Amino acid sequence: MPEASSLRCGEGVELRELHTAPPQLIRSLPEGVPAAAALDPRGDRNQGEELQLSEWFRPRRRPDVITTTDWLAPVIWEGTFNRRVLGKHYRNRNLTMGLAVFAISRIADQYLERFLESAKKHFMTGYRVVFYITVDDLDKMPDVDPGPLQTFQVFTLQEEIWWQDFDLLRMRNLGEHIVQHIQGEVDFLFSMATNQIFQSDVGVETLGASVAQLHAWWYFKSTKDFPYERRRRSAAYIPYGKGDFYYDSAFVGGTPQQVLNLIEEYLKGVLQDKQNGLNSSYENHLNKYFFLNKPTKLLSPEYNWDVTFYPPPQVQFVKVAQHPKRRPWP
Repeated sequence: MPEASSLRCGEGVELRELHTAPPQLIRSLPEGVPAAAALDPRGDRNQGEELQLSEWFRPRRRPDVITTTDWLAPVIWEGTFNRRVLGKHYRNRNLTMGLAVFAISRIADQYLERFLESAKKHFMTGYRVVFYITVDDLDKMPDVDPGPLQTFQVFTLQEEIWWQDFDLLRMRNLGEHIVQHIQGEVDFLFSMATNQIFQSDVGVETLGASVAQLHAWWYFKSTKDFPYERRRRSAAYIPYGKGDFYYDSAFVGGTPQQVLNLIEEYLKGVLQDKQNGLNSSYENHLNKYFFLNKPTKLLSPEYNWDVTFYPPPQVQFVKVAQHPKRRPWP
């Protein structure tokens, strides 16, 4: 497990450097202890009395789209939620939100400043937010200061711990941070790709125990065409004729415990595939996880619209725009 040394650097900004030995492919989180047992019970410290779905969710206002899944989870589109009711409920719960972003090499150069500036303005405004920012070099950290109620925790990775699989590094790194400190710092945690730029407010309507993002392109396609992992020996395998939706790996969230559960299952799947001589993508493993462990809330394509496509009539309000990115390695 990496050790973190911290240095205060201005109000609201904390810099941390990870000192990590050259990693094996998979390392348990933590060793010998299941994810659920490793978490601080305070992860649910501000859950309190839950708001009933019928009090804030208005699915009939959007008859043009899917608003409720077969397992009765809400799909959040603009117009389906009551901001006033949600705001009144969550304002009194003393919540802290976390937003994790992993920006190394060219990705940091291209998008990190725009990501942070837009997130400062639009992500969970009016609530305490901790931004967990991982860069490979502190010089890549843009000159952006946290806003009111916001804190930046900046982490650096030593170059020698890089390896070829960007998503494996990103998610294992996030899992280690959850175990070490995030679990005791925030009530809800989101992980986003750096090439996402907030266009408008993303607020408490997105909160849930396990939150999945619908893929902007594949939402409008047939299930039979989804690019699931089809090799039977892979841990990410989903048979033809099965599956609910195709989820985008660029945006995922929930309680720290639920995010850690996802990461742990992904790492187990990677190890299993490696033993079988296979290599499936993080997104395929994520889709298998949500196929077996249904998310409690789904975000519509409005929360991660791919700017290379013109929005169809169903996407009335783009909240987060995903921009094309180059491979993040030199």
